[in-house]
Amino acid sequence: MSAHVANPDLVTLSHLRWDFVYQRPQHIMARMATDRRVFFIEEPLFEAGVQPYWELLHPQPNVTVARLRTPLEAPGFHSSHMPTLVPLLHQLLAAQQVQSYTSWVYTPLALPIVQSLASKLIVYDCMDELSAFLHAPPELLAQEATLLQWADLVFTGGPSLYRAKRHRHPHTYCFPSSVETHHFRQARTSPQAHDIAHLPQPRLGFYGVIDERMDLGLLDAMATAHPEWQIVMVGPVVKICPKHLPEHPNIHYLGQRSYAELPSYLAGWDVCLLPFARNEATRFISPTKTLEYMAAERPIVSTPITDVAEPYGNIVYLGDTRQAFVAACEQALAASADERESRVAMMQAVLAQTSWDSTVQTMKNLISQAMQTGTPRRAARATRVPDRVAAVSGV
Repeated sequence: MSAHVANPDLVTLSHLRWDFVYQRPQHIMARMATDRRVFFIEEPLFEAGVQPYWELLHPQPNVTVARLRTPLEAPGFHSSHMPTLVPLLHQLLAAQQVQSYTSWVYTPLALPIVQSLASKLIVYDCMDELSAFLHAPPELLAQEATLLQWADLVFTGGPSLYRAKRHRHPHTYCFPSSVETHHFRQARTSPQAHDIAHLPQPRLGFYGVIDERMDLGLLDAMATAHPEWQIVMVGPVVKICPKHLPEHPNIHYLGQRSYAELPSYLAGWDVCLLPFARNEATRFISPTKTLEYMAAERPIVSTPITDVAEPYGNIVYLGDTRQAFVAACEQALAASADERESRVAMMQAVLAQTSWDSTVQTMKNLISQAMQTGTPRRAARATRVPDRVAAVSGV
């Protein structure tokens, strides 16, 4: 790892793995690592019969991904992991000479770990309303309430989440997911991905996680209404049974692809899809891919989830029922050159106002300011941390 400067190290506790779909945590942490060390602590992984140990990966300079391999078969940051995980994390940080650090939290289930650490500052980056997701543990809401009492700064992944959290913490800031425009702009000139190049057109595509947030009935309706459409679904299937996915000759499930490969899929699509169900799991989502689709300058069709419909309703085609969604896809495919040009101009105007670089720089500025001025929570933690370490780790 390269030498780091005076900025405090960052200890990040994440429910998403670094090598999963490349999204908000990776974009932010990759940029945080330009001037500080980042220790990205993932949820434990089960490995039968082992003595618990850290698997350490170094995906880029100044980033260490740490996965605790453990014989304990429990999901996520389960409370049963804590007596082992907490002391081993303290040992890891000591071995890495991590002395002055900020804690950055993506899941409230990591609360006991946060409470055991002598963090200079605690940031809660609330990118999703995890309590609304399938199989969410019942204790999550209570742990989030406590995390909001401990955190110095709260960042939210979109305006819907901001409205839901801003009254619960005095230093809440809205940071919608942004975009690497230059990366996805490659779709305009990139060769098409080899595994879709043989498909007839039109092709309508989605990439991302395929889970309970996906309107599977909508995919079925599209494939049935237009057998000539080729519907391309790129991404891992999680938390739902693959047997429940609609099966048609014109729906193609390709599995997960790397971030580097995504422009080549966009290059081969005539329309980009956001076929999300409208349920509790999607009430607060702010899809990163919306701006990525825009950078590729492709027509976008979405269900009217709030964080797409409100800011981008004049850019994105919207369909609030399955029939209306199919009609919106038809409209996008039939759009005139003038209409396409008008929507692309609006896309470019949106993209000109944001980037992951500028987003992370603003986050860094807020962290530096809070470090300099201090917060009431930071002062209160000074007397609570030692007792909490003993309680959690059993020392």
